[in-house]
Amino acid sequence: MTTAPTRRRSFGRTRRFDGLVVWITGAGSGIGRACALGFADRGAHVVLSGRREAPLSLVADACRARGVEATVVVADVTDEASLEAAVAVALEAHGRLDIVLANAGCSVSGRVEELSSTEWRRQLDINVIGLASTVRVALPALRETGGRIGLVGSVMAYVSVPGTAAYAASKAAVRAIGDALHLELVGTGVSSTLLQPGFVESDIARVDNAGVLDLTRPETRPTAVMWSGARAANVMLNALHKRQRELVFTGHGRLVTRLARHIPGLLYSMMAGPLASAVGAGRPSSAR
Repeated sequence: MTTAPTRRRSFGRTRRFDGLVVWITGAGSGIGRACALGFADRGAHVVLSGRREAPLSLVADACRARGVEATVVVADVTDEASLEAAVAVALEAHGRLDIVLANAGCSVSGRVEELSSTEWRRQLDINVIGLASTVRVALPALRETGGRIGLVGSVMAYVSVPGTAAYAASKAAVRAIGDALHLELVGTGVSSTLLQPGFVESDIARVDNAGVLDLTRPETRPTAVMWSGARAANVMLNALHKRQRELVFTGHGRLVTRLARHIPGLLYSMMAGPLASAVGAGRPSSAR
């Protein structure tokens, strides 16, 4: 059982999380995987949860190669019992929990007139209720350590384009949760950081609306402005270390967020005008 920070060999990064215990949901790929490796590089022991054991095990092996302990827990954020079990495993294995990164999420795509109630519920169950449930089950342990919470949102919390209504709505809800949680935790010793990325490398575009991963599906997001997972993890972990309230990142993400906050009329006029074809405005609904 790991109860106190220990020194291990460094992989060239500041060991600012040395000996801390981090639980990451959705840790098998994308941002979750990158953050797991980033925490391991910085000396943290990791508890990795997700729905698929095989990719989680690969990430765990890569973390152990960095000289830390890694525990795999198969858990679904829509199943509260499995989330509670993940916290129990973390405490059994390490005796403490210092950081939770609520990263698990999905993207349901489609225009408003196309999406079924089942698709809407799946989007909100995972991205909103699953995130809130993750925080709820982790908070008692985090209060014991004066821990940190990271909520992975998106710049889509500030702007939505055709075909992204469900995803954008879920991330707007994450933003609202983050704002409220930050104030609810004042004086508790626990901090909450809202992490709002733009485009980051992941498999999210290769998962369909039913949650089926198809690696043959093409990447539909603009790769020219996309950050690597490692680059995203670096700024996210720095924000968690500093206990920032919110971090908006990637260059295009910051630009779009500033436009949406300060001159939304201009932004949406551009999307309905010169940028209409790029964002899909005015296109007829696709057949289902």
